Amino acid sequence: MDNQAIFRWRFRRNACFAVLLAGALALPAQTKPAVTIHVAAAADLQPVMPLLAAGFEKETGIHVEVSYGSSSGLATQIINGAPMDVFFSADYTYPERVVAANLTDRSEPEMYAKGTLVLWERKDGPFQPLTLDALSNPVLKSVSIANPLTAPYGLAATEALHKMQLYDKVAPHLVQAQNVAQAAQFAGTGNAQVAFISLTLAMSPEMVQSGSYVVMPTTAYTQMRQCAVVMRSAHHAEGRKFLEYVLSGTIQSQFAHYGLTSKDN
Repeated sequence: MDNQAIFRWRFRRNACFAVLLAGALALPAQTKPAVTIHVAAAADLQPVMPLLAAGFEKETGIHVEVSYGSSSGLATQIINGAPMDVFFSADYTYPERVVAANLTDRSEPEMYAKGTLVLWERKDGPFQPLTLDALSNPVLKSVSIANPLTAPYGLAATEALHKMQLYDKVAPHLVQAQNVAQAAQFAGTGNAQVAFISLTLAMSPEMVQSGSYVVMPTTAYTQMRQCAVVMRSAHHAEGRKFLEYVLSGTIQSQFAHYGLTSKDN
């Protein structure tokens, strides 16, 4: 091979290397995938949990995916193998069942907040301004309520009605929903005149804009100790970190704005 041929071969080889190097430099830097934790949350937390998840992700880089449902339904799914890292219930008993199934990192549920039951009605409803007298008004024809067998807010509502000696009068008008969020939806769409829902839902922007609420007497139902558990999952450490974030003083001090009472109050 003469000198000119060798030169041409080296030129083509170096040009090829330059193209490959430029292509490599143009590729985006490989970053470690962010960890995602899966959270099961009671339906009353729908207005609250996205805010908590966003704040936690901003602080830690850990992404939170949330599934909502009745506390009973979520507990059953977890016990049957649903891959969750944290379970936020609307009460104590359903997290306790998950603990009993030997799936959690601690031996008992941890209270993260206290819930409040309210009666809600659309602003164009027949009982405005809304009072508890609506429950004994002969105009009352439909009251949406979460299934008391599976949803803590539904159970609290039936307890309150019994305690106030109104259950027999209201029972024929009860429209049962799968969970408290669906009970709110029934009333919000006019498929029920009023609804027993959580204060968290009643204070959400959509519900405040479209209706009003009155707080049920807290002495009429068992205190709603909303508890959580962390699973012994692949992302246990990140799940524990998220629960500790929710239990922190900074977050607890904000709960009143979202319709929850701090665990220490």
